[in-house]
Amino acid sequence: MNAAETGRQQLDAVSVLNAKQTLLQLLARAGVYSGDAEELIGLVEAGALTLAHKEIGAVGRDAPAEKGEPYASGWLDCARTVTGVLGDLAEEALRNAVDAASETSPETRPPVRKMQVERAKVAVMPLYLTFSDVSDLDPEVSEQVLTAVLGTMNSRERAGYAGLLAEFASANRVRLERLYAAYGPGSAIAIHGRYSLVHSPTSVAVLERLVRAPSALREEWDAAELPPAWLEGLVTAWG
Repeated sequence: MNAAETGRQQLDAVSVLNAKQTLLQLLARAGVYSGDAEELIGLVEAGALTLAHKEIGAVGRDAPAEKGEPYASGWLDCARTVTGVLGDLAEEALRNAVDAASETSPETRPPVRKMQVERAKVAVMPLYLTFSDVSDLDPEVSEQVLTAVLGTMNSRERAGYAGLLAEFASANRVRLERLYAAYGPGSAIAIHGRYSLVHSPTSVAVLERLVRAPSALREEWDAAELPPAWLEGLVTAWG
């Protein structure tokens, strides 16, 4: 094997499986439930295929015009075939990651798992820090709030929740900046009563649900027996 061939060498299936199994064992030693670890790895795999699908789709549209119409037509046909296969593989990987058994109906909302709450924490914190400072709201309360938020979604929506949050924050940046300036840490309104949740990173998650799934959020909020005033405070602050 020459240097050029070595440089182009790809990982084989056995090596990929070895890396996956090694990661699963390391996560198990750290106390991560095997089902949660499998789901996280599955989401990474599905995401890699999705990104490859988008990248090849973009490249496929740029057929070399200087080589003539037949060449360009063949180029586009090949690109459509490859992106179609990649799209199917990405969909299958995502379905496997979120457990197709729980997706018998688009409305199915399975119990929220701890790993999903942890993923939500990782998603909300950097977004919150773009608008405000870290608060000292009880971590246990934060978990209860995020559990209620995630309870409004099915497994597939939870899998893509970080993207939904980022999209919401980007689309409503000016409004969120005004809200946290008026009611959040450092504002004239201290942390108390109805505006307590504005001082928590979970407020970004609650606001996103208030906009996109208000009825489901109120249902989960009541079931979790969370203070109604916190929710109404965010409704008022959002305007």
